[in-house]
Amino acid sequence: MPIVYLSIGSNLGKRYENCQNGILQLLGITKSLLIMKSPFYETEPVGYEKQGWFLNAVIKIETPLGPYQLLRDLKSVESDLGRNFNQVRFGPRTLDLDILFYDNLIENTADLVIPHPRMHERRFVLKPLSDIAPNMVHPVLKKSVIQLLKGLEDSEQKIVLYK
Repeated sequence: MPIVYLSIGSNLGKRYENCQNGILQLLGITKSLLIMKSPFYETEPVGYEKQGWFLNAVIKIETPLGPYQLLRDLKSVESDLGRNFNQVRFGPRTLDLDILFYDNLIENTADLVIPHPRMHERRFVLKPLSDIAPNMVHPVLKKSVIQLLKGLEDSEQKIVLYK
């Protein structure tokens, strides 16, 4: 079965509970197996900065689903847990689930881009991903996760381990 890395984030309501509930619901409806989970990090917002800090983590799963069915199920879980898709792009949300890697698949369609198109620019993705897959190589950029993380400016995106 395919190995998939997913990012999880929330900055509305009970952030930790939103993320944990999202993981549990996703595993239940997709019949996927959780292999690893990174620590959670509090991270400053990117893109739309007039909002509260996010709580972010990354999980590694094994799934029987193809990438498009997985994407549909991710959107379903986000919706079930209160995400409003009509808000500001990169704005506040109860839950955000994104496919980072799906095996070594490279997909670029109007509906789905894998690997995630902005992950290499985002400390809030790369730091937790580096905790569970530091040597995973980005199939397009041909750099490891740890190399991508080290390539970010030190001043970019504050991130703090969540306790």
